[in-house]
Amino acid sequence: MTTAAQTLAQFATSLQYESIPGDVIERAKACVIDTVGACTYGSTLPWSKIVIGYAEQYGKGGQSTILGTGRKVHAPMAALANGALAHAFEMDCLVQPSAGVHPGASLTAPGLAIAQEVGATGKEFLTAVVAGGEVMHRIGDASKQSTEHIGFHAPGVTGAFGGAVIAGRLLKLTPDEMTMALGIAGSLGSGLLEFSKSGGGMVKRLHLGRAAESGVLAATLAKGGFSGPATVLEGKFGYMNVFCHEGDAARLTAGLGEAWKMLTLTFKRYACHITSHVPVTAALELKEKHKINGDDIAAIIIEGSEKMFSHHNILEPSDMTMAQYSAPFNVALSFYRNPRDPDSFSEESRNDAKIRALCRNVKVMVRKDAVKNNPLASRVIVKLKDGREYTLDLPHFPGMPQQPLNHDQLREKFTTITKSVLGDKADALFERLSAIETVSNMREAV
Repeated sequence: MTTAAQTLAQFATSLQYESIPGDVIERAKACVIDTVGACTYGSTLPWSKIVIGYAEQYGKGGQSTILGTGRKVHAPMAALANGALAHAFEMDCLVQPSAGVHPGASLTAPGLAIAQEVGATGKEFLTAVVAGGEVMHRIGDASKQSTEHIGFHAPGVTGAFGGAVIAGRLLKLTPDEMTMALGIAGSLGSGLLEFSKSGGGMVKRLHLGRAAESGVLAATLAKGGFSGPATVLEGKFGYMNVFCHEGDAARLTAGLGEAWKMLTLTFKRYACHITSHVPVTAALELKEKHKINGDDIAAIIIEGSEKMFSHHNILEPSDMTMAQYSAPFNVALSFYRNPRDPDSFSEESRNDAKIRALCRNVKVMVRKDAVKNNPLASRVIVKLKDGREYTLDLPHFPGMPQQPLNHDQLREKFTTITKSVLGDKADALFERLSAIETVSNMREAV
């Protein structure tokens, strides 16, 4: 009997660049561009510098770039660093409807590390991105959103599988070796959500770094003949029965090569958790239309998903990670700052007395008229001190598949978040990444 891992491995190792639709290739390139931008900004942050220091200490002598620094280390350490940098400030891409995956951090970080180590071409790299994305999405989707309900940070688990596939593809694993890589990856994924309840949020950034590093480890060991269980996904003590609760194993392999999951990529506009993006967009629209200042507001009600209520209803964030995870804080900040600028999400803002006071006056509720297949849909009600009340109900935000960013909008985000590091070089890097399929050796790409 063929297992799910064997089916996924066969798909991942046999996928050809020429068989991938053009719009899927473009989404894969956008994923890479967005992630390089997020890593570059992420490289400037205090917690990132700790990870970079570790990677440099133990990874010297390699060919793989730590983004934002220009420094070269061995592939496992580059994957660790870049995975953490991508997720360092809530700016890396994900998918909608959610599948508990972060394609940018989980694919670009390990993929770029191995591509530079082996000198892969841009086309080989993009093919591996798509292969990893299609497999990882299905593994995440099969959980039916249950992984985080039982306390795991989902992309810390799914990312190891995605990283194993993209690294394995670039290492030219056979189908049997790729199956083993997935089997190994199943024992490497991890990440607990406790940071969202009691602080210590730096560790959240590490989850994606460890997932990327684990992908490189799993693929490299499999290349050398190391084994893992072929039943890693659906077995008695496999992914579906340990990391999930009431999942759907049929989703693990559904539509391979036909329904392209890379088209569900979603790009963030604000440096905060994805559950806040629709409410923040609504807040900005109300703020502009009605000329509202934060000082004018008596109270705010956000009607959103059950997850927003259970995981993101944080009225007193104790560190920056919890602030970015808090829907009340992010909406309150939007009435005093520009959330499109990641620098707005700072300790100064977190400690701003006015923002904190408004945050305490935000009430999160589970909306009774939930939008089918779109838990991000939110309703924001703003009550002013003079008695006026304004309501805005939005299903999407710019960056979701229903409102995708165009090339110019992607460039705007890239240059905004990389300017402090790259300066005038940002445009040249953006153009080079936009034509990455023409690159003959990925060591020349970044």
